[in-house]
Amino acid sequence: MRAFRPPAALAVALLALTLLEPGGGGAALAARRPRPQVGLASYYAHEWHGHRTASGERYDMRAMTAAHRTLPFGTRVRVQNLANGRVVAVRINDRGPFRKDRIIDLSYGAALKLGIVGPGVARVKIRVLKLGRG
Repeated sequence: MRAFRPPAALAVALLALTLLEPGGGGAALAARRPRPQVGLASYYAHEWHGHRTASGERYDMRAMTAAHRTLPFGTRVRVQNLANGRVVAVRINDRGPFRKDRIIDLSYGAALKLGIVGPGVARVKIRVLKLGRG
């Protein structure tokens, strides 16, 4: 009886998947990292404090967290307020924003550091620092 040998195409596909794993193949990882986004950010605070987020953890309005429509949970993102230059790093732990004109909803703590709490919204640039695993 002969030993099973996978077709070459399958071997190539498995190798590609291995290179896409975080920490395995810098060029492949960089290729799948989303491009920076520019748009409006808002925040959520007191009324959601203590409620469960989409990731299952409890929302802490003082933590450096955020909601994004598509980025995997655990992703670390750099957010810069384009009006004043302030920058924070946040971790994605929720889904949103639900308003079509927004790209990210920040925790109250992150919004406070960025100077968004007064106006309620700000034009920001977000850049992925490290992709989460979901």
